[in-house]
Amino acid sequence: MSDGDGELEARLVEQEEFEPSDEFVEQANVSDPDIYEEFEENWPQCWERAADMLDWYDDYDTVLDDSDGPFYEWFQGGTLNASYNCVDRHVEEGNGDRTAINWEGEHGETRTYTYEDLQREVNEFAAALRDLGVEEDDVVTLYMPMVPELPIAMLACARIGAPHSVVFAGFSADALATRMNSADSRFLVTCDGYYRRGDALDHMEKANEGLGGVDHGVDATVVVDRLGEDGFGHDLKGNQHDWDELTDEHEGEEVDPVERDAEDMLFLMYTSGTTGEPKGVKHTTAGYLAYTSWTSHSVLDLKPEDTYWCSADIGWITGHSYIVYGPLALGTTTVMYEGTPDFPERDRLWEMVEEYSVDVFYTAPTAIRAFMKWGSQFPDDHDLSSLRLLGTVGEPINPRAWKWYYQHIGDEECPIVDTWWQTETGGMMVTTLPGVGTMKPGSAGPPLPGIDARIVDTEGEEVEPGRAGYLTVNKPWPGMLRTLYDNDDRFVSEYWQEYSNPDADEWVYFPEDGAKIDEDGYITILGRVDDVLNVSGHRLGTMEIESAIVGVEGVAEAAVVGGDHEVKGEAVYAYVILEDGYEESEEMRERITEGVEDAIGPIARPEQVVFTPELPKTRSGKIMRRLLEEIANEEELGDTTTLRNPEIVKDIQTKVGGN
Repeated sequence: MSDGDGELEARLVEQEEFEPSDEFVEQANVSDPDIYEEFEENWPQCWERAADMLDWYDDYDTVLDDSDGPFYEWFQGGTLNASYNCVDRHVEEGNGDRTAINWEGEHGETRTYTYEDLQREVNEFAAALRDLGVEEDDVVTLYMPMVPELPIAMLACARIGAPHSVVFAGFSADALATRMNSADSRFLVTCDGYYRRGDALDHMEKANEGLGGVDHGVDATVVVDRLGEDGFGHDLKGNQHDWDELTDEHEGEEVDPVERDAEDMLFLMYTSGTTGEPKGVKHTTAGYLAYTSWTSHSVLDLKPEDTYWCSADIGWITGHSYIVYGPLALGTTTVMYEGTPDFPERDRLWEMVEEYSVDVFYTAPTAIRAFMKWGSQFPDDHDLSSLRLLGTVGEPINPRAWKWYYQHIGDEECPIVDTWWQTETGGMMVTTLPGVGTMKPGSAGPPLPGIDARIVDTEGEEVEPGRAGYLTVNKPWPGMLRTLYDNDDRFVSEYWQEYSNPDADEWVYFPEDGAKIDEDGYITILGRVDDVLNVSGHRLGTMEIESAIVGVEGVAEAAVVGGDHEVKGEAVYAYVILEDGYEESEEMRERITEGVEDAIGPIARPEQVVFTPELPKTRSGKIMRRLLEEIANEEELGDTTTLRNPEIVKDIQTKVGGN
């Protein structure tokens, strides 16, 4: 590192606030600070500006019907079609030759779809689905990896008014069967396999096993041939159909988009419950599409001429909202990538940013921490000057990772939007508007215009700035879930009931996240409520402690959980990954402990600091803290089948037992 680089690093470490450049503000879709006040004074009519981003068959009568809270309804009386809004209208406006999707496979093969191409493919598959017997309101399950046929199938379902239910390809056969049974889904679209780190994976075997567990039987299955000659030789049987053969039979056919009521279901997205069966989150056509369009426009600053890349998987809500529906509704080019960020080399993502001249890049803090560990030489080898805006999603990002992202990927020119939201919210809720707000590393930002988010204590009273509490949302918003599929009672009890105010007949949404707020109204997410530790009566956010640990030179990543303690109630257990070139030692352990005490205080001093080369992560990249808690408490380990690296668990157990 040169002296100049050292001075730069030192300055960034000290800096706590960052402003967007004048150049960015000048071109931003939203740059007027008065937007917050306008939305507050004109609520809920303020959301008309989101609805105005869509094309309607019939105009809506009412922006919000709140007469039956928490079963709120948005844009009542309006009719529209999501597929038309994401595809046809762009072609009709003369933009059919604009690229809609740039797809790249793990081995470097590429496919490009213009909006005209997408329109043709969506029509043909919609015709095929109808021919197979799919009718309006039938739930079609999509068990697929990151291949272009996935968004095509989603839009084809939306075209004919059939809600889709996407199941992440990394999930097990049992997970597929559970979700199809819950949704009473009789139709499946899947594929023979896909590639991961150079290997061909047999997906059809899992799909067939899952189909065997569907209680009500399946009317038809469509199979995409992804692997070709690398396939596993599965024969299609009975009601199983090859995607290409099926669409060839319907070549050139057109299907009129079905007029859907604003409150008709667009899709189901299953999310894990804290107890019991997975929850089928129901999102509807108008509110969801309007909200993802508006947030894509205002937060991601997307413009039709942009090439935009969200590195999530469409199997999760981030991929639904910000790979498919939001960007395509705006007529933007969206990038899809099949593989992992380090195959065949650790510069794969930056190679693609350079190749496609990506303007806006949206990824997860987990990935950023991996990039940090690998080293800045990988992005430094590529021209990333096309980037205009960066974003993060999925979990809080610690200040050190934020600043690394800002410096090495954005060249200190790109604002960063650190976004908090959930499957249930449908779209972003807490973040800065990049053309308006100051950025504070480690803090997501203020609630978006029109979003009434507050931090409260156990009595429901707002906490003072700097104090930890519970994040609540006090007014409905268009992108919100409407209910849990076939389970209204669970919808009310899990999200609304505990924080309702019977005297005022008002409902408050409780997302089960701990947070704190500063004097400027910026919210820092501390993690799930069960990720807030109670140490000797002090509430400590795991994210705060993790940020302090990662702030220690040589630390790449950390996960903090609580372990039972006779005196303190809970004790802090820290699992730490070191950067390349650093070795575990008592000196490093002491530096980490001092870093926590300096940042938070002696009360947060870790009971144990456990060094590990990896953390147990799901296939989507989320740390499975439950397992780390079980290790800390020397409990029997729960299910590890969803881990991508189950072998690391035994290794960590041994280290904890040896400390």
